[in-house]
Amino acid sequence: MTPYAWTVIGAGPAGITAVGRLLDHGLPPEKIAWIDPAFAGGDLGQKWRSVSSNTHVALFLNYLNGSPAFRFAEAPPMPLQEIDPHETVALALIADPLVWITRHLRARVNIFQTTATALFLTRRRWKIETEQQEFTSENVILAVGAVPKRLAYPGLDEIPLEVALDPEKLAAEPLEGATIAVFGSSHSTMITLPHLLRQPVARVINFYRSPLKYAVYLDDWILFDDVGLKGRAAEWARQNIDGVYPDRLERCWVSSPEFKGKLAECDQVIYTVGFEPRTLPETKQWGRLQYNPTNGILAPGLFGLGIAFPEYAPDPYGFGQYRVGLKKFMDYLDTVLPLWLRYGP
Repeated sequence: MTPYAWTVIGAGPAGITAVGRLLDHGLPPEKIAWIDPAFAGGDLGQKWRSVSSNTHVALFLNYLNGSPAFRFAEAPPMPLQEIDPHETVALALIADPLVWITRHLRARVNIFQTTATALFLTRRRWKIETEQQEFTSENVILAVGAVPKRLAYPGLDEIPLEVALDPEKLAAEPLEGATIAVFGSSHSTMITLPHLLRQPVARVINFYRSPLKYAVYLDDWILFDDVGLKGRAAEWARQNIDGVYPDRLERCWVSSPEFKGKLAECDQVIYTVGFEPRTLPETKQWGRLQYNPTNGILAPGLFGLGIAFPEYAPDPYGFGQYRVGLKKFMDYLDTVLPLWLRYGP
């Protein structure tokens, strides 16, 4: 089996970040393996292109130009570069640069276009099993991404989140006269609700647990940066949730006496209640491992990065948040990679 020094599993934003930073640290390209079934920008590039981002263009550009290995200055002109840096945009405009960078990085490291299925630590190396073959690596970075969380209310047909967030896909659903339940009060919720209200639904009932939070831009940091609403989603919520409900929209607190009755009136459901890590390659000695949310360590030589393993950090007021975002992944990796380079098996 070919031995590698580092293997990155996943080619979404976190995987791209990991490969770039390993190269930036002088790791020989031939010692890096990269595993992904598609190499198409991860879920951001394949599922969420039509979604309105909650990140300013300036931060995306800082990320794209933040790794010398990305060589983004050599990329052809792209629409993202022509937009006001204080604007938010559809994720398609960041997906295309990520795909360009991926093609560039693929030409330098060892590529395995497949899915990793299991990991096993033996003789101070990780044996990595995939759907096609197996090999060994001294260190492994898991950047496997996350999938939408789902609740389990019976009797309701579920509309997947990737359909709800895409206006064209949602328009193809049989929604005429339907009453739709939407669980959550997240950024995804505030995109889904106006999408639904443009369709011929009878009613939309938004089931929620707590008041909305809005990001507040201060001098050098953002209050509720990772849990608060931003951009167009925040504008819509202020006017239509904390303002005046539009026609056909109702809201119901899930702990209210009316909850069961309101839910029984619904025909279909959309869950906008966050994300959870994609199924991980199983470690045969220990099963599913828990990561350290301050340094990403799962085991000696095994590390987690990205939305599946976000950094947990307090803001200046001591409010803890899980940090999710392309530039945040890069900043976090800059902090922990010196430790990872020394914490092998």
